[in-house]
Amino acid sequence: NSEVFESDDEHRLMIDVSRGLLGIYHGIENMHKGTNLIVADFPLKWSVAGMSSLFDTGINAVVTSQRAIPSYLMDPKIKNRSRVFYQMANIEASMFRGKNNWALMMDTDGFIAEGSGDNFFIVKNGTVITPEGRNCLVGISRNYVFDVCKQLKIKCIEKNIEPYDIYTADEAFMTGTPFCILPVFRFNETSVGDGKFGKITQKILKTWGENVDVDIISQIKKFGEECKDFNKNNSPTPYQFSSTPDAPQ
Repeated sequence: NSEVFESDDEHRLMIDVSRGLLGIYHGIENMHKGTNLIVADFPLKWSVAGMSSLFDTGINAVVTSQRAIPSYLMDPKIKNRSRVFYQMANIEASMFRGKNNWALMMDTDGFIAEGSGDNFFIVKNGTVITPEGRNCLVGISRNYVFDVCKQLKIKCIEKNIEPYDIYTADEAFMTGTPFCILPVFRFNETSVGDGKFGKITQKILKTWGENVDVDIISQIKKFGEECKDFNKNNSPTPYQFSSTPDAPQ
């Protein structure tokens, strides 16, 4: 229903730059041989439509057997589109029992690295903690949390995080460009803290929204209502990993 999206002024831009054709294809007539620049522009609500309930139910972060690719094999700071290990982690997460399961990958040393397209934080004794950046894609949303915490005079640090640290944390959350912050209520189906939307997480998100003059939670919930029939066939999306209605969520 194109009428749903025509008045929306929140858009997401994805810009890809490729090196162009491989030499073996250069003989094909009328094929562009130089660098390709591809710009995709689509309503933000398409990305976040299925997330509105997560502010109430929270995410269940699940550690997958799929590990993050270590920096000595591929620098994670390279924002490339060939991240098969993300998709493998997502497929594995979709096979867990229960709902709202999001992949959380460890690095090869057994420390928590990142989600499959999002960064991870815990809160412990008033300190906000995120994994060291060596084996994860350091997102702009991750970096902005440091800015907001500085504004709020909340200590925010990088530190190696083990699964034990999450089990004993007071709060946890994910960050990503489309949704800014989403709360993590459970880790491997075990409650993080009291299993609710943490006060510090809420404070960071509220201040973020005030800084950009957007009620982020209300906006995403509004988008969710407007797009509730957008993905009727339940096809996989970057943040929905099951392909059939009967598959575990």
